[in-house]
Amino acid sequence: MVKIAFMGAGSTVFAKNVLGDVMLTSALRDAEIALYDIDPERLEESYIMVTSLNKNINEGRATVAKYLGVNERRAALADADFVVNAIQVGGYDPCTITDFEIPKKYGLRQTIADTLGIGGIFRALRTIPVMEDFARDIEDVCPRALLLNYTNPMAILTGYMLRYTKVKTVGLCHSVQVCSRGLLHELGIQAKEPIKERIAGINHMAWLLEIEDADGNDLYPEIRRRACEILENGKPDFYDLVRLEYIRRFGYYCTESSEHNAEYNPFFIKSKYPELIERYRIPLDEYPRRCINQIKWWKSDREKYVSGNVSHRRTMEYASYIMEALTTDVPYKIGGNVLNDGLIDNLPREACVEVACLCNKLGIQPTKNGPLPTVLAAMNMTNINTQLLTIEAAVTRKKEAIYQAAMLDPHTAAELSIDDIVAMCDELYEVHHVGGWMPEYK
Repeated sequence: MVKIAFMGAGSTVFAKNVLGDVMLTSALRDAEIALYDIDPERLEESYIMVTSLNKNINEGRATVAKYLGVNERRAALADADFVVNAIQVGGYDPCTITDFEIPKKYGLRQTIADTLGIGGIFRALRTIPVMEDFARDIEDVCPRALLLNYTNPMAILTGYMLRYTKVKTVGLCHSVQVCSRGLLHELGIQAKEPIKERIAGINHMAWLLEIEDADGNDLYPEIRRRACEILENGKPDFYDLVRLEYIRRFGYYCTESSEHNAEYNPFFIKSKYPELIERYRIPLDEYPRRCINQIKWWKSDREKYVSGNVSHRRTMEYASYIMEALTTDVPYKIGGNVLNDGLIDNLPREACVEVACLCNKLGIQPTKNGPLPTVLAAMNMTNINTQLLTIEAAVTRKKEAIYQAAMLDPHTAAELSIDDIVAMCDELYEVHHVGGWMPEYK
């Protein structure tokens, strides 16, 4: 019988998707499911939902237990085969608010701030100590488990786990799964299925390097033509303009949305050129808005999940398919975040990269891609620099590394002076440290 530990189980909707999928997978239906969270109310809601699912769609075949707080964490993890990580350290209030409001004082605006930029840096710095605690427990009580990390900042957290712990880890992101078909749909291109694609790079900036239809026809010439047409002539209610600009300037599309990619570079959010915000339809402060709306939505829709009538259809979420492949040895392909052990020749070996991976009894097996086109590798490197320095800061607990990570962040460096970057980092650190979200740094 497989055991699955779900860390951050208070994410009720996501837990439903992952664990509902598990219950609809024949090889996993008898699983032991351990729900872990530090919030008693959210944990109880998820426990009610998962036990109802187990009854309604799985004939009660799974075993479901809940574990609250740090004192019960090792029991939740004990003998697990798979650990799903979906935590958010600090939540919307206070930490997401802090990530946005303090940088605003210095004139630095953000859209999502969960992956890179000053918000991504501090999100990582408050999350890595918790991940380190998870790692010590996993090494002790379930050393053979595979950690499926869904928590952002993906490349920083997954890279930390793979370099500084003994935990087998793969980082998983939805953007790879929807990249190609989402692009074809928004451009109005109908392609004969199944399409062939090759994607490689880093999380949220992995590049669609090749895309062909079922007959082997290259779809990129028409994609590039239509992308340039939209950029030149405009299209009402079209919001993916940053990534279309990538196509026009660099030749390739990338996996994550335009609202994310607007803050991963020095090109689009610029106080000297405020007209770019409207031109590229960039939603500043988008993530706080989503958080507020999600809180309102949960208050109105909570009853659907805890009423006992909940049901489920299997989704395309990677987790259950990976677990199934490793349990049955029936292979499955994913886009996974792994350490760049020679997979992409012109990116650093210690970087966390996103490439196609084969999953089976042998585990997660990444594919080698060779070098990226120079300009794409250069774009990735601007992000990798900050990712690696953020990990260094978390490991050494030196403020100097935090400053360096922020100074080399493309958007931050394009907007602020070095003195302002240091002052902003100091203020963010002080708020985090006093609030108990970060340990002491020297």
